[in-house]
Amino acid sequence: MDSYVMVGLKLLGSLAMLMYGMKVMSEALQKMAGPQLRRVLGTMTTNRFTSVLAGTFVTATVQSSTATTVMTVSFVNAGLLTLAQAIGIIMGANIGTTLTAWIMSAGFSFNITNVVWPAFFLGIILIYNKKRRYIGDFLFGIAFLLLGLGTLRATGVSMNLGENKVLLDFFTSFDPLAFSTTVLFLLIGGVLTFCVQSSAAVMAITMILCASGVLPIYQGIALVMGENIGTTITSNIAALGANVNARRAAFAHLFFNVFGVLWMLVVFHPFVDAACAVVGYDPAMTRGSVPQSEFLANASLLSFVLAAFHTGFNLINTAILIWFIPQLERYVCPLIKPKPDEDKQDVDAFHLKFLTSGLMKTPEIAVLQAQKAILAFAEHEQRAFADVQSLIEASARSDSEEFAKLLEKIDKSEHASDNMEYEIANYLSDASDAHMSDHAKARVRSMLREISELESVGDSCFNISRTLKLKQNRKESFTDEQMANIRLIAGLVAQSIETMIAGLKNGQDDSIWTHSVELEKKINDLRTELKSKNMDDINEHKYSFALGTMYSSIVGELEKLGDFVMNVMEAKFQRLERAVEPEVIE
Repeated sequence: MDSYVMVGLKLLGSLAMLMYGMKVMSEALQKMAGPQLRRVLGTMTTNRFTSVLAGTFVTATVQSSTATTVMTVSFVNAGLLTLAQAIGIIMGANIGTTLTAWIMSAGFSFNITNVVWPAFFLGIILIYNKKRRYIGDFLFGIAFLLLGLGTLRATGVSMNLGENKVLLDFFTSFDPLAFSTTVLFLLIGGVLTFCVQSSAAVMAITMILCASGVLPIYQGIALVMGENIGTTITSNIAALGANVNARRAAFAHLFFNVFGVLWMLVVFHPFVDAACAVVGYDPAMTRGSVPQSEFLANASLLSFVLAAFHTGFNLINTAILIWFIPQLERYVCPLIKPKPDEDKQDVDAFHLKFLTSGLMKTPEIAVLQAQKAILAFAEHEQRAFADVQSLIEASARSDSEEFAKLLEKIDKSEHASDNMEYEIANYLSDASDAHMSDHAKARVRSMLREISELESVGDSCFNISRTLKLKQNRKESFTDEQMANIRLIAGLVAQSIETMIAGLKNGQDDSIWTHSVELEKKINDLRTELKSKNMDDINEHKYSFALGTMYSSIVGELEKLGDFVMNVMEAKFQRLERAVEPEVIE
């Protein structure tokens, strides 16, 4: 009994090592490739082919198709990706995840202990080297992964699974050529993957059983097909609380894999035989028909057959469906309909729900997610300021009905700004708790300042609306000159906001920074000039002191709003001081 308990603990422990190694390796790869990874994700929406390539690259880099698909669903929920673009990325993720199977098959094919121990030793040395610690983390992760695989392999050998009569009788009781057997093992693979939420763990178990000669290749590959369906559950769970397009993207992921399984069932045995031929495995060889050593040598190739099948299946499935992405999009739209209250949602009350997904555990991608959320936040404030400009014009026309509608809209917008700041700040706080590269940590600090300043932009918009409301209640009217001056400084602020949006989109472009500094100087100079003239006009009794005070308040608030916009640019461009003497554009 003790030996069985120890064997069971070894199996569980080695699976835990494998999964932990995958996690550490994935995080280290993200840290090393973080900035490049974010650039790829930022330009992955050109067309269906680049979307597939981006999904493949990102998944191969972070070694997690779940992370890629959940991230993609999140972006669709935020309106940052179209459904068609998301489908292409998800197809690429299915290709990228096949690299994991090849790594695991290599671990099962030979004794890797001799490689693991030097990797641990070199890894611990590099971890204490600040410049190369991410390489050390990667070596530790892959060493844990390979040690887990090696332990699984050794445990499987020590268990003599190939001699276990109970297991042999169980698997031989199924006809490997029967369609019902294939469907049964496909369902088992899907359920197991759904339960453990790790296709890598189920793949490792499948490889143990196949390599020991106890599980026939046809049943083993049926399990792999089931894993492909089971792994789609995570993205569908992540999309449950999301908007209709995110749910459609998750369903498209499920459809993609189910469609692949359906056509594979039609050509299952010829396709498996082709994969066996590529690797050099003989599926007709049975125990007892050849010497034991020859049988085990043939069985040792089964892990490579599984990897070859997995890769071929996903490549061909993508090659077929990539041409039908528009049709697939049209198919899922009527199937997944919006909830009754979704069509009634106010776009301006947009909440960044996609940032709250607890399934998103990839810090470097989280930085990109937050970056895109901040851009959405900035565009929200741009719309809010456009409403302020409309409010100014409604005030000049004394259009009370339009004025009241805009006041209510600006008030709602300010509350939405508060929610956005809170949600993004919480998300960044959670992301910073995970292991991050130094570059990502610095970016998080900058983003925290950006969202604080953006929220202040919303406050300024609300303050201007309150002053205009006070003017309306007192039935005061600005002079034509005052209105012209307010329009002039508001126009400069609008240009400043537009430049800020360009800076958040395009990154470190010095021409954008220079233009922002120039606009800031113009706004400051104009504010000083207008406030000085306002005092002179009040003294000359051109208008009342109360009207002059409200006018001065609006001018001052517009200048403050420009300061907040400039602060966002400083954080984005990581400039601690503003240029004192900017070059003036003629």
